[in-house]
Amino acid sequence: MRLNLMNRIVLAAALLLAIPTGTPARAQSNFHDTSMLRAPAGARVAIYEFEDLECPACARAFPIVRAAVEKYKIPLIHRDFPLKMHVWSFDAAVNARYIQDKISPQLAEDYRRAVFSNQASIASKDDLNAFTQKFFQSHGKSMPFVVDPNGLFTAEVRSDYTLGERVGLTQTPTIFIVTQKGYTEVHDVTQLYSMLDTTIAQTGGPSAPAAHAKTTAHK
Repeated sequence: MRLNLMNRIVLAAALLLAIPTGTPARAQSNFHDTSMLRAPAGARVAIYEFEDLECPACARAFPIVRAAVEKYKIPLIHRDFPLKMHVWSFDAAVNARYIQDKISPQLAEDYRRAVFSNQASIASKDDLNAFTQKFFQSHGKSMPFVVDPNGLFTAEVRSDYTLGERVGLTQTPTIFIVTQKGYTEVHDVTQLYSMLDTTIAQTGGPSAPAAHAKTTAHK
């Protein structure tokens, strides 16, 4: 049956209205090994996040996740999961690991935040290298000629990626709220606060001692 233009417009509008507005655009549920998705010892609740520095959705999630960690004083278990189709995200993760280990964890967080803020201007590994050099200079640091001569930080990023493969990840960001007993995937990061409120209430109080607040685990 052939439809005229007006009929096509009406049909398209009807199909759009039939889509539930609350359905998350990005959701994954077919996970494999989830045994590692637990809160660290001493914490009732934590956030477990897999991230790709070249991923626009990760850039949008970054400030929300970090603000939640600060607000609720809970641990953040962070994993790098640089998607293979992305040109420079793996190298950016290695740079962040270098900064965390050799300079400071806070500066590494600042580097990740800066990379996310400047994604649109980084199109290649050369662009990333130039951006990273400027970042070091702006913080009074000297960027080494070879960031990872022994392959230590490369191995750490690969270890995180392997862990993500064990879970069965296919996308980033993948964010979980984890407890001592299990996990809940956060399909829509704008719902993170309400989901944390619910989980914390179910676990019976504050989610972590003060010593665990703002902890970011990479290894």
